[in-house]
Amino acid sequence: QVQLVESGGGLVQAGGSLRLSCATSGNIVSINTMGWYRQAPGSQRELVADITRGGSTNYADSVKGRFSISRVNPRTVTLQMNSLKPEDTAVYYCNAKGVRFYGNPFDNWGQGTQVTVSS
Repeated sequence: QVQLVESGGGLVQAGGSLRLSCATSGNIVSINTMGWYRQAPGSQRELVADITRGGSTNYADSVKGRFSISRVNPRTVTLQMNSLKPEDTAVYYCNAKGVRFYGNPFDNWGQGTQVTVSS
């Protein structure tokens, strides 16, 4: 099994900062991509940022210049969120895609962490 554990959500005023962390564990051979998605009430889940094993990053236009994703180690990523806006309010989910033992692929999600930005 592959588990993802997120931490770092909370309540912050507009203009403030938060850092989310996601750690993976389990029978993992390699992780190809880790990313953060978010889902606001009544909206679809959307990509916020992701990072490949090689370090390439991809950001949603709405967060470019404000958010930064980093790979702390092969199994842990962080999302530094600066200049937060009320529209960033959502449940943030970590996602990891890779390969388990015996060559089985995985595409797993964390339980989600709430980020609330007050105006």
